[in-house]
Amino acid sequence: MGLRRAAWAEARATIQSLLSANNQTLQGDAGLVSKALVPQSSATMHLPADIGDYTDFYSSLDHATNVGTMFRGKENALMPNWKYLPVGYHGRASSVVVSGTPLRRPLGQTRPADDQPPVFGPCRLMDFELEMAFFYGGQGNALGDPVPIERAQDHIFGMTLMNDWSARDIQKWEYVPLGPFTAKNLGTSISPWVVTMEALAPFAVDNYVQDPEPLPYLRHQDRYTFDINLEVAIKPESSGQESVVSRSNFRHMYWTMKQQLAHHSVTGCTMRPGDLLASGTISGPEPESYGSMLELSWRGSKPLTLADGSTRKFLQDGDEVIMRGVCEKEGLRVGFGECRGVVLPARAQ
Repeated sequence: MGLRRAAWAEARATIQSLLSANNQTLQGDAGLVSKALVPQSSATMHLPADIGDYTDFYSSLDHATNVGTMFRGKENALMPNWKYLPVGYHGRASSVVVSGTPLRRPLGQTRPADDQPPVFGPCRLMDFELEMAFFYGGQGNALGDPVPIERAQDHIFGMTLMNDWSARDIQKWEYVPLGPFTAKNLGTSISPWVVTMEALAPFAVDNYVQDPEPLPYLRHQDRYTFDINLEVAIKPESSGQESVVSRSNFRHMYWTMKQQLAHHSVTGCTMRPGDLLASGTISGPEPESYGSMLELSWRGSKPLTLADGSTRKFLQDGDEVIMRGVCEKEGLRVGFGECRGVVLPARAQ
């Protein structure tokens, strides 16, 4: 990731050549094949980079509208700045974990009744957030030197699946006035697979139509959003039966990754190889495409019925959340693998 874009392309082309049917470097050497290729079933997957910094954006118009409507009403759903800049916050890189790592239900302060003082205890409203993220690549920029949008594509290495676990009741009490804190740093899961932007190029689609037109430093004409089919399933420990609860698509994002990077660095903030920048919850316009339990159950007012007959307003202990992503077009298929995580009970107080 720390090398330039040309090196990424060269590495990809070399690997494709080595794995092609007509290349005898591997095909004709069984001993080399046994050393070079490892069965996935016997491989241990790790984080794909040493993540120095992690930033989470809030770039889905449907998600922002849904959440805003719940808490402020339909007329004031979006904050005045939302369509002018990619809203985001700095997350906690130390709690980003690879798919398959269990996450413990957090303890924290909540305020169950508005006319009562807060209480301390296990989160009651545990949630997932369907997201994708990209890794910053190439040489880092000097402090005070922004990454202009014209060069942003040279620093977007590739994409991964992400689950931004969220403690909604803790979040509600703590987020004013500075935004997410302990409700988000309990853990963030990503898939170990990074799909490069070159591999995603055939799946580029028109960018979301933005109104009003962004300020000049955020404008670009090339297509830089992608047709990535996404789904979320919940698998209760009690039944082991998987239920798909959301089907969405990355193309629903209002702000592009290039705009996110340009805005992130416009102040001259330093970016380094391996930095992780996340999309924020990906929700589409239809209820079945919402990317969180907060939206799917509409703040707990519409429980979901799973395949085993159980219901969910939010996640229960023992629930495994499984996210998948795939691009398909004219016989071409590119997958992102899975992003999995099980909710463990809270620690004893």
